[in-house]
Amino acid sequence: MISRRAILGRVFLDPTAVIYGASVIGDESYIGGFTVIGFPTRDTLKSILARRISVGEGKTEYYSIGEGAKIGDECVVRTHVTIYERASLGRRVMVGHGVLIRENTLIGDDTLIGSGSIIDGGVTVGNNVNIQSDVYIPPRVIIKDRVFIGPRAVFTNDRYPPSRRLVETIVEEEAVIGANSTIIAGVKIGRGAVIAAGSIVTRDVPERVVVAGNPARVIMTRDEYEAKKARYEAE
Repeated sequence: MISRRAILGRVFLDPTAVIYGASVIGDESYIGGFTVIGFPTRDTLKSILARRISVGEGKTEYYSIGEGAKIGDECVVRTHVTIYERASLGRRVMVGHGVLIRENTLIGDDTLIGSGSIIDGGVTVGNNVNIQSDVYIPPRVIIKDRVFIGPRAVFTNDRYPPSRRLVETIVEEEAVIGANSTIIAGVKIGRGAVIAAGSIVTRDVPERVVVAGNPARVIMTRDEYEAKKARYEAE
């Protein structure tokens, strides 16, 4: 089902995909099977219920409600992805299978989002970011350009859950976050820092250092890390 308000460029659109509201999909993009683009937020769904809009064959009004999502040119959105209204993807974004992207999320150009990941709304992701599979990113997280996030990394946004106070977490450019790391709410990870796999980050991480452990502590510099990486790759 495609909203009558949607604007579609030259798109490959699987017939099982659903496009809600005023969604915009750019040229040369691929939208896979059983994807949902522009899914209504809770407030929009409440308005639908209040207006007693019916859903069924030939009923298009329901699908046309909402602000929709924006998908840039040359994006690939694979099967079983749900992207909420007011989410925006830049150009050449690659989205894996079963990804959830909630409302008010902004994703830059040339970014990859691995299968099963959840970007839980109110998140900013920069350009050329590589998010591997099964990563969880909650509201109020800012990820800047050229960051790598390994599989099953988890960010948090409150220090005493569940809490009404959500705090901002920032990952600066070119940082590397290893698999299964946990980033506690409110920290800032410096430019070019490396978080070793399985670490729990409880405080700010300076630029261009490597931290590891629980709680994560500095174990070397980024230069030392790159030297070890070069030797490893030369073997």
